[in-house]
Amino acid sequence: MAELGEKYCVYCLADDMAAHIGASRTPQEVMEHYISVYIDGNLGKACIPDTIPNRVTDHTCPSGGPLYPSLTTPLPPLDILVAEQQQLGYMPLRDEYEIEYDQDAETLISKLSVNYDDDDVEIELKYAHMDMYVRKLCERQRRKNIARDYNLVRAFLGKDEKEKELAARRKVTKEEKELRLKLQPFYQFMSCKEFDDLFENMHKEKMLRAKIRELQRYRRNGITKMEESAKYEAARHKHKKRKNKAATATGGAKRGKEDGREGEFSAIEHLPGFELLSNREKVLCSSLNLSPARYMTVKTIIIKDNLQKRQGIPSKSRLPSYLDKVLKERIMNFLTESGWISRCA
Repeated sequence: MAELGEKYCVYCLADDMAAHIGASRTPQEVMEHYISVYIDGNLGKACIPDTIPNRVTDHTCPSGGPLYPSLTTPLPPLDILVAEQQQLGYMPLRDEYEIEYDQDAETLISKLSVNYDDDDVEIELKYAHMDMYVRKLCERQRRKNIARDYNLVRAFLGKDEKEKELAARRKVTKEEKELRLKLQPFYQFMSCKEFDDLFENMHKEKMLRAKIRELQRYRRNGITKMEESAKYEAARHKHKKRKNKAATATGGAKRGKEDGREGEFSAIEHLPGFELLSNREKVLCSSLNLSPARYMTVKTIIIKDNLQKRQGIPSKSRLPSYLDKVLKERIMNFLTESGWISRCA
Protein backbone atom coordinates (compact mmCIF):
# COMPACT_ATOMS: atom_id res chain seq x y z
CA MET A 1 0.00 0.00 0.00
CA ALA A 2 2.81 2.37 0.92
CA GLU A 3 4.65 1.51 -2.29
CA LEU A 4 1.60 2.38 -4.34
CA GLY A 5 1.28 5.66 -2.46
CA GLU A 6 4.87 6.54 -3.18
CA LYS A 7 4.42 5.86 -6.89
CA TYR A 8 1.25 7.92 -6.93
CA CYS A 9 3.11 10.87 -5.39
CA VAL A 10 5.84 10.53 -7.99
CA TYR A 11 3.27 10.61 -10.79
CA CYS A 12 1.78 13.80 -9.36
CA LEU A 13 5.12 15.63 -8.78
CA ALA A 14 6.98 14.48 -11.91
CA ASP A 15 6.20 17.67 -13.82
CA ASP A 16 7.31 19.93 -10.98
CA MET A 17 10.52 17.98 -10.45
CA ALA A 18 11.35 18.06 -14.16
CA ALA A 19 10.79 21.81 -14.24
CA HIS A 20 13.04 22.28 -11.21
CA ILE A 21 15.87 20.23 -12.72
CA GLY A 22 15.68 21.92 -16.07
CA ALA A 23 15.22 20.96 -19.67
CA SER A 24 17.74 18.11 -19.48
CA ARG A 25 15.19 15.67 -18.05
CA THR A 26 11.60 14.95 -19.06
CA PRO A 27 8.89 14.17 -16.45
CA GLN A 28 8.86 10.52 -17.54
CA GLU A 29 12.63 10.18 -17.07
CA VAL A 30 12.41 11.83 -13.64
CA MET A 31 9.69 9.44 -12.55
CA GLU A 32 11.54 6.34 -13.77
CA HIS A 33 14.77 7.42 -12.04
CA TYR A 34 13.05 8.06 -8.72
CA ILE A 35 11.17 4.74 -8.75
CA SER A 36 14.26 2.70 -9.69
CA VAL A 37 16.53 4.33 -7.09
CA TYR A 38 14.33 5.24 -4.11
CA ILE A 39 11.40 2.80 -4.30
CA ASP A 40 12.60 -0.34 -6.06
CA GLY A 41 16.23 0.18 -5.07
CA ASN A 42 18.04 -0.63 -1.81
CA LEU A 43 16.71 2.45 -0.06
CA GLY A 44 13.10 1.45 -0.74
CA LYS A 45 13.68 -2.15 0.33
CA ALA A 46 15.18 -0.95 3.63
CA CYS A 47 12.52 1.67 4.42
CA ILE A 48 9.27 0.18 3.08
CA PRO A 49 8.11 -2.81 5.25
CA ASP A 50 6.91 -6.03 3.66
CA THR A 51 3.82 -6.23 5.89
CA ILE A 52 1.88 -3.14 6.85
CA PRO A 53 -0.24 -3.29 10.02
CA ASN A 54 -3.91 -2.29 9.99
CA ARG A 55 -4.12 -2.84 6.25
CA VAL A 56 -7.74 -2.89 4.96
CA THR A 57 -8.75 -6.41 3.88
CA ASP A 58 -11.18 -7.05 1.01
CA HIS A 59 -13.96 -9.31 2.35
CA THR A 60 -15.98 -9.50 -0.87
CA CYS A 61 -14.19 -12.73 -1.88
CA PRO A 62 -13.68 -12.28 -5.66
CA SER A 63 -13.53 -16.09 -6.03
CA GLY A 64 -17.25 -16.40 -5.27
CA GLY A 65 -17.54 -16.58 -1.49
CA PRO A 66 -20.66 -15.97 0.62
CA LEU A 67 -20.31 -12.18 0.37
CA TYR A 68 -19.54 -12.11 -3.34
CA PRO A 69 -21.58 -9.16 -4.70
CA SER A 70 -22.92 -10.84 -7.82
CA LEU A 71 -24.60 -13.57 -5.77
CA THR A 72 -27.20 -11.14 -4.49
CA THR A 73 -27.21 -8.62 -7.36
CA PRO A 74 -30.78 -8.21 -8.70
CA LEU A 75 -31.43 -9.32 -12.24
CA PRO A 76 -33.01 -7.09 -14.91
CA PRO A 77 -36.80 -6.82 -14.48
CA LEU A 78 -38.96 -9.43 -16.19
CA ASP A 79 -40.52 -8.30 -19.45
CA ILE A 80 -44.11 -9.27 -18.65
CA LEU A 81 -47.45 -7.48 -18.75
CA VAL A 82 -48.92 -5.64 -15.78
CA ALA A 83 -51.70 -8.21 -15.44
CA GLU A 84 -49.10 -10.96 -15.36
CA GLN A 85 -47.11 -9.06 -12.73
CA GLN A 86 -50.21 -8.90 -10.56
CA GLN A 87 -50.90 -12.57 -11.12
CA LEU A 88 -47.38 -13.48 -9.95
CA GLY A 89 -47.18 -10.85 -7.23
CA TYR A 90 -44.07 -9.53 -8.95
CA MET A 91 -42.53 -6.11 -8.25
CA PRO A 92 -40.39 -5.25 -11.31
CA LEU A 93 -38.56 -2.21 -9.87
CA ARG A 94 -37.20 -4.38 -7.04
CA ASP A 95 -37.13 -7.69 -8.93
CA GLU A 96 -38.90 -9.30 -6.00
CA TYR A 97 -42.09 -11.23 -5.36
CA GLU A 98 -44.66 -10.74 -2.64
CA ILE A 99 -43.83 -14.25 -1.46
CA GLU A 100 -40.14 -15.08 -1.82
CA TYR A 101 -38.27 -18.28 -1.13
CA ASP A 102 -37.85 -18.65 2.64
CA GLN A 103 -40.12 -15.68 3.28
CA ASP A 104 -39.16 -15.38 6.96
CA ALA A 105 -35.40 -15.24 6.37
CA GLU A 106 -35.21 -11.59 7.45
CA THR A 107 -36.32 -12.49 10.98
CA LEU A 108 -32.78 -13.75 11.61
CA ILE A 109 -31.38 -10.19 11.58
CA SER A 110 -34.41 -7.96 12.11
CA LYS A 111 -33.77 -7.68 15.84
CA LEU A 112 -29.97 -7.72 15.80
CA SER A 113 -28.13 -4.72 17.22
CA VAL A 114 -24.51 -3.98 18.14
CA ASN A 115 -24.05 -3.06 21.79
CA TYR A 116 -20.87 -1.78 23.40
CA ASP A 117 -21.14 -4.34 26.22
CA ASP A 118 -21.44 -7.44 23.94
CA ASP A 119 -18.99 -10.17 24.85
CA ASP A 120 -17.18 -12.39 22.34
CA VAL A 121 -19.82 -15.14 22.38
CA GLU A 122 -22.62 -12.70 21.59
CA ILE A 123 -20.63 -11.14 18.77
CA GLU A 124 -19.86 -14.54 17.24
CA LEU A 125 -23.54 -15.47 17.51
CA LYS A 126 -24.54 -12.33 15.63
CA TYR A 127 -21.94 -13.11 12.96
CA ALA A 128 -23.44 -16.58 12.61
CA HIS A 129 -26.93 -15.08 12.15
CA MET A 130 -25.60 -12.76 9.47
CA ASP A 131 -23.90 -15.64 7.69
CA MET A 132 -27.13 -17.69 7.76
CA TYR A 133 -29.08 -14.75 6.38
CA VAL A 134 -26.62 -14.14 3.53
CA ARG A 135 -26.75 -17.83 2.60
CA LYS A 136 -30.54 -17.65 2.42
CA LEU A 137 -30.29 -14.58 0.16
CA CYS A 138 -27.86 -16.43 -2.11
CA GLU A 139 -30.20 -19.41 -2.37
CA ARG A 140 -33.12 -17.09 -3.10
CA GLN A 141 -31.16 -15.43 -5.89
CA ARG A 142 -30.01 -18.81 -7.24
CA ARG A 143 -33.61 -19.92 -7.63
CA LYS A 144 -34.46 -16.72 -9.46
CA ASN A 145 -31.53 -17.30 -11.80
CA ILE A 146 -32.75 -20.82 -12.54
CA ALA A 147 -36.27 -19.54 -13.22
CA ARG A 148 -34.84 -16.99 -15.67
CA ASP A 149 -32.48 -19.45 -17.30
CA TYR A 150 -35.14 -22.09 -17.96
CA ASN A 151 -37.84 -19.52 -18.80
CA LEU A 152 -40.15 -20.92 -16.12
CA VAL A 153 -42.11 -17.69 -15.67
CA ARG A 154 -43.08 -17.51 -19.34
CA ALA A 155 -43.88 -21.22 -19.37
CA PHE A 156 -46.18 -20.70 -16.36
CA LEU A 157 -47.94 -17.62 -17.71
CA GLY A 158 -48.20 -17.74 -21.47
CA LYS A 159 -49.59 -20.98 -22.90
CA ASP A 160 -49.65 -19.46 -26.39
CA GLU A 161 -45.97 -18.61 -26.20
CA LYS A 162 -45.21 -22.08 -24.87
CA GLU A 163 -47.14 -23.71 -27.69
CA LYS A 164 -45.30 -21.58 -30.27
CA GLU A 165 -41.98 -22.53 -28.74
CA LEU A 166 -42.86 -26.22 -28.76
CA ALA A 167 -44.07 -25.98 -32.34
CA ALA A 168 -40.79 -24.38 -33.39
CA ARG A 169 -38.82 -27.23 -31.88
CA ARG A 170 -38.48 -30.57 -33.58
CA LYS A 171 -40.26 -33.60 -32.18
CA VAL A 172 -38.23 -35.33 -29.49
CA THR A 173 -37.91 -39.09 -29.92
CA LYS A 174 -38.56 -41.63 -27.17
CA GLU A 175 -34.84 -42.43 -26.90
CA GLU A 176 -33.99 -38.75 -26.37
CA LYS A 177 -36.66 -38.43 -23.67
CA GLU A 178 -35.18 -41.41 -21.83
CA LEU A 179 -31.69 -39.92 -22.15
CA ARG A 180 -32.90 -36.58 -20.79
CA LEU A 181 -34.35 -38.34 -17.74
CA LYS A 182 -31.03 -40.11 -17.14
CA LEU A 183 -29.11 -36.82 -17.33
CA GLN A 184 -31.45 -34.82 -15.06
CA PRO A 185 -28.97 -34.84 -12.10
CA PHE A 186 -26.51 -32.87 -14.28
CA TYR A 187 -28.96 -30.08 -15.16
CA GLN A 188 -27.66 -27.95 -12.29
CA PHE A 189 -24.20 -27.78 -13.88
CA MET A 190 -25.38 -26.50 -17.27
CA SER A 191 -27.78 -23.83 -18.42
CA CYS A 192 -30.99 -24.61 -20.27
CA LYS A 193 -29.55 -23.36 -23.57
CA GLU A 194 -26.41 -25.45 -23.11
CA PHE A 195 -28.49 -28.57 -22.57
CA ASP A 196 -30.69 -27.84 -25.59
CA ASP A 197 -27.58 -27.31 -27.68
CA LEU A 198 -26.15 -30.57 -26.37
CA PHE A 199 -29.20 -32.59 -27.43
CA GLU A 200 -29.42 -30.82 -30.78
CA ASN A 201 -25.78 -31.68 -31.45
CA MET A 202 -26.43 -35.28 -30.42
CA HIS A 203 -29.35 -35.39 -32.87
CA LYS A 204 -27.15 -33.97 -35.64
CA GLU A 205 -24.49 -36.57 -34.84
CA LYS A 206 -27.07 -39.35 -35.09
CA MET A 207 -28.31 -38.07 -38.45
CA LEU A 208 -24.75 -37.76 -39.78
CA ARG A 209 -23.89 -41.30 -38.69
CA ALA A 210 -27.01 -42.61 -40.41
CA LYS A 211 -26.09 -40.70 -43.58
CA ILE A 212 -22.55 -42.07 -43.47
CA ARG A 213 -23.85 -45.63 -43.14
CA GLU A 214 -26.16 -45.03 -46.08
CA LEU A 215 -23.32 -43.70 -48.26
CA GLN A 216 -21.13 -46.63 -47.24
CA ARG A 217 -23.91 -49.02 -48.28
CA TYR A 218 -24.14 -47.30 -51.66
CA ARG A 219 -20.38 -47.60 -52.12
CA ARG A 220 -20.44 -51.33 -51.28
CA ASN A 221 -23.05 -51.79 -54.00
CA GLY A 222 -20.97 -49.94 -56.58
CA ILE A 223 -22.86 -46.62 -56.52
CA THR A 224 -20.62 -43.57 -56.76
CA LYS A 225 -23.11 -40.82 -57.75
CA MET A 226 -26.18 -39.54 -55.93
CA GLU A 227 -28.35 -39.67 -59.08
CA GLU A 228 -27.71 -43.42 -59.23
CA SER A 229 -28.96 -43.90 -55.66
CA ALA A 230 -32.60 -43.17 -56.64
CA LYS A 231 -32.62 -46.04 -59.15
CA TYR A 232 -30.93 -48.30 -56.62
CA GLU A 233 -33.48 -47.51 -53.90
CA ALA A 234 -36.37 -48.11 -56.33
CA ALA A 235 -34.93 -51.49 -57.36
CA ARG A 236 -34.24 -52.43 -53.74
CA HIS A 237 -37.76 -51.50 -52.69
CA LYS A 238 -39.21 -53.54 -55.55
CA HIS A 239 -37.08 -56.56 -54.63
CA LYS A 240 -38.05 -56.27 -50.98
CA LYS A 241 -41.72 -56.05 -51.88
CA ARG A 242 -41.47 -59.15 -54.08
CA LYS A 243 -39.63 -61.00 -51.32
CA ASN A 244 -42.27 -60.10 -48.73
CA LYS A 245 -44.99 -61.26 -51.12
CA ALA A 246 -43.27 -64.61 -51.59
CA ALA A 247 -42.79 -64.99 -47.84
CA THR A 248 -46.48 -64.26 -47.28
CA ALA A 249 -47.48 -66.90 -49.85
CA THR A 250 -45.14 -69.47 -48.27
CA GLY A 251 -46.50 -68.67 -44.83
CA GLY A 252 -50.07 -69.06 -46.07
CA ALA A 253 -49.28 -72.46 -47.59
CA LYS A 254 -47.61 -73.55 -44.37
CA ARG A 255 -50.56 -72.42 -42.29
CA GLY A 256 -52.91 -74.23 -44.71
CA LYS A 257 -50.90 -77.40 -44.31
CA GLU A 258 -50.97 -77.05 -40.54
CA ASP A 259 -54.71 -76.37 -40.63
CA GLY A 260 -55.19 -79.50 -42.74
CA ARG A 261 -53.10 -81.50 -40.26
CA GLU A 262 -55.19 -80.16 -37.41
CA GLY A 263 -58.29 -81.20 -39.35
CA GLU A 264 -57.20 -84.82 -39.02
CA PHE A 265 -57.60 -84.53 -35.24
CA SER A 266 -60.95 -82.76 -35.31
CA ALA A 267 -62.64 -85.83 -33.77
CA ILE A 268 -60.45 -85.82 -30.64
CA GLU A 269 -58.97 -82.31 -30.37
CA HIS A 270 -61.74 -81.12 -28.05
CA LEU A 271 -61.53 -84.12 -25.71
CA PRO A 272 -59.75 -83.99 -22.31
CA GLY A 273 -56.05 -84.86 -22.40
CA PHE A 274 -55.54 -83.92 -26.07
CA GLU A 275 -52.99 -81.22 -25.23
CA LEU A 276 -50.88 -83.81 -23.34
CA LEU A 277 -50.29 -85.95 -26.45
CA SER A 278 -47.37 -85.71 -28.82
CA ASN A 279 -47.99 -85.39 -32.56
CA ARG A 280 -47.36 -89.12 -33.10
CA GLU A 281 -49.72 -90.00 -30.25
CA LYS A 282 -52.37 -87.77 -31.76
CA VAL A 283 -52.05 -89.65 -35.04
CA LEU A 284 -52.27 -93.00 -33.20
CA CYS A 285 -55.39 -92.06 -31.21
CA SER A 286 -57.02 -90.60 -34.29
CA SER A 287 -56.33 -93.75 -36.35
CA LEU A 288 -57.55 -96.06 -33.52
CA ASN A 289 -60.55 -93.83 -32.78
CA LEU A 290 -59.40 -93.84 -29.15
CA SER A 291 -59.96 -90.94 -26.79
CA PRO A 292 -56.84 -89.33 -25.29
CA ALA A 293 -57.94 -90.14 -21.73
CA ARG A 294 -58.36 -93.88 -22.49
CA TYR A 295 -55.04 -93.94 -24.32
CA MET A 296 -53.24 -92.34 -21.35
CA THR A 297 -54.80 -94.94 -19.01
CA VAL A 298 -53.67 -97.88 -21.17
CA LYS A 299 -50.23 -96.36 -21.63
CA THR A 300 -49.76 -95.94 -17.87
CA ILE A 301 -50.80 -99.57 -17.12
CA ILE A 302 -48.57 -101.05 -19.84
CA ILE A 303 -45.49 -99.02 -18.81
CA LYS A 304 -46.03 -99.86 -15.12
CA ASP A 305 -46.35 -103.60 -15.85
CA ASN A 306 -43.28 -103.54 -18.06
CA LEU A 307 -41.24 -101.81 -15.38
CA GLN A 308 -42.23 -104.36 -12.72
CA LYS A 309 -41.31 -107.28 -15.01
CA ARG A 310 -37.87 -105.72 -15.66
CA GLN A 311 -37.36 -105.49 -11.89
CA GLY A 312 -38.44 -109.14 -11.39
CA ILE A 313 -41.63 -108.28 -9.57
CA PRO A 314 -44.56 -110.55 -10.51
CA SER A 315 -47.57 -108.56 -11.66
CA LYS A 316 -50.93 -109.30 -13.19
CA SER A 317 -52.02 -106.94 -15.92
CA ARG A 318 -55.47 -105.49 -15.48
CA LEU A 319 -56.19 -103.77 -18.79
CA PRO A 320 -59.55 -102.02 -19.33
CA SER A 321 -62.37 -104.06 -20.84
CA TYR A 322 -62.62 -101.73 -23.85
CA LEU A 323 -59.10 -102.69 -24.95
CA ASP A 324 -59.20 -105.65 -27.37
CA LYS A 325 -56.21 -107.57 -28.69
CA VAL A 326 -55.86 -105.45 -31.84
CA LEU A 327 -55.75 -102.15 -29.91
CA LYS A 328 -53.38 -103.61 -27.34
CA GLU A 329 -50.98 -104.84 -30.02
CA ARG A 330 -51.02 -101.51 -31.85
CA ILE A 331 -50.31 -99.58 -28.64
CA MET A 332 -47.61 -102.06 -27.57
CA ASN A 333 -45.85 -101.72 -30.89
CA PHE A 334 -46.07 -97.94 -30.71
CA LEU A 335 -44.64 -97.78 -27.17
CA THR A 336 -41.86 -100.20 -28.12
CA GLU A 337 -40.89 -98.17 -31.19
CA SER A 338 -40.97 -95.01 -29.11
CA GLY A 339 -38.65 -96.55 -26.47
CA TRP A 340 -41.15 -96.52 -23.64
CA ILE A 341 -41.09 -100.31 -23.11
CA SER A 342 -38.90 -103.26 -24.14
CA ARG A 343 -40.22 -106.49 -25.70
CA CYS A 344 -37.39 -108.51 -24.18
CA ALA A 345 -38.85 -107.91 -20.75
